Amino acid sequence: MKIGVLKEDNDARVAIIPEIAKKFIEENNQVLVETNAGLQASFDDKAYTEAGASVMSREELLHDVEILVQINPPGSEILSRLGEGTIVVALFQPFADPAVLNLPAEHKLTVMSLDMIPRITLAQSMDVLSSMASVAGYKAVVKAMDHLPRYFPMLTTAAGSIPPSKVLILGAGVAGLQAVATSRRNGAVVEAFDTRLAAKEEVESLGAKFVEVEGATDDKDAGGYAVEQTKEYKQRQQALIQEKAAKADVVITTAQLRGKPAPLLVTEDTVNKMKPGAVIVDLAASGGGNCELTKDNEVVHHNGVSIIGDSNLAASMPMHASQLFSKNIQNYFKVFLKDGVVNLDPDHEIIKSSCVVYQGEIRYGQT
Repeated sequence: MKIGVLKEDNDARVAIIPEIAKKFIEENNQVLVETNAGLQASFDDKAYTEAGASVMSREELLHDVEILVQINPPGSEILSRLGEGTIVVALFQPFADPAVLNLPAEHKLTVMSLDMIPRITLAQSMDVLSSMASVAGYKAVVKAMDHLPRYFPMLTTAAGSIPPSKVLILGAGVAGLQAVATSRRNGAVVEAFDTRLAAKEEVESLGAKFVEVEGATDDKDAGGYAVEQTKEYKQRQQALIQEKAAKADVVITTAQLRGKPAPLLVTEDTVNKMKPGAVIVDLAASGGGNCELTKDNEVVHHNGVSIIGDSNLAASMPMHASQLFSKNIQNYFKVFLKDGVVNLDPDHEIIKSSCVVYQGEIRYGQT
């Protein structure tokens, strides 16, 4: 099969790095790469050609490609130029907007949506959401340290002792746990909150304190996402978060509801009670934010508090984010691509969930 990789629009990452391109070629595939597709992620065209890939213009690639692999879903100008039956692999997020599948269906394409891969043990090695969340959780702490006007660790100096920063992390999924670990490695005192009680042991194993609010609805089948809570629980949750946030130097929020607006965890009133110089990093900004004052892709300064809204922090570490994404793709392709031949078995659990359009037929929401 001819596997194609285009340069991402407004994103420094690349879907397949040279090392993984070489693996695909060894398995009787061809890899076509748009000129400078990996340059911003520190993978130049020479590295691709040395791996055996063919570097070419976008026009040439779209004419020949059989499987197009992207991070962000291609726009109409790309989809309209693909041949019927071409397989398009990307993060389409149909749960956020099912209409995103209409155009590829019109062009009789097959769409494999990476965010629809089931979050099960069998699919852990191909879970791009977890890989990108891990990068984002790390970078959220780096961002916080950059904006914070004080040290993270405790220091004893000739001029006196400096206490460690206090970090509160809201949401202890993959991003939250990486933020916990990174904050602890940098010497902060960390507390973490999550509605899922299963997260308690993981938080405590990383040396942080788990903040527990009794009465949470704990949906183990939510695929790693938070679930909607009762009004009474939200009131108790809000009171406790406000109490903890008022003492924190850094608050990192990661809670998202699949296909719904992000839950409001940090109100304007809570921000007003925080310390001057405190920092909030909101990873749920694209879903409306966990903080009431968050603006996506902006830094808001309110009452001495810096509020950083960024749902795409993984793209700010393009080299390792691309490496992890690419490895996930390699593992995913093992399910349906063998010896250069595609077999999309509709009964396979992973294919059944992630193949949202098949040769123009929309399958998302049909099962």
